[in-house]
Amino acid sequence: MSLQDPISDMLTCIRNAQARSKREVSMPSSKLKVAIAEILKSEGYINGFNTTMSGPKTTLIIELKYFEGKPVIELLQRVSRPSLRKYRGTNDIDKVMDGLGVVIISTSKGLMTDKNARDQGIGGEIMCIVA
Repeated sequence: MSLQDPISDMLTCIRNAQARSKREVSMPSSKLKVAIAEILKSEGYINGFNTTMSGPKTTLIIELKYFEGKPVIELLQRVSRPSLRKYRGTNDIDKVMDGLGVVIISTSKGLMTDKNARDQGIGGEIMCIVA
């Protein structure tokens, strides 16, 4: 089975693990997945992550974060898909939940949050929404 959209698979793994109250979730690693995990950690949505080598493949392990028994991530939604890319300029990037959530954007300077993209004055592909 070939994986058509690894980012959607990553987000689905996180949602499913949180639905089962798992402490961590593992998945095949890539540079893009690690960059998304770094943003999730810096924004306080996960406790941490690490990568391990298991044979020829690298595995990404994400430690999920809970507050009073409920997952910190309430909304985790993929916006741009391989079949339908969504690009936005600096002024067109919408805020999630009036600034309480985060939009992860792929720009020419790498992955960053919507706030960082607005501060730097650049737009890009809207990868996903986290709240």
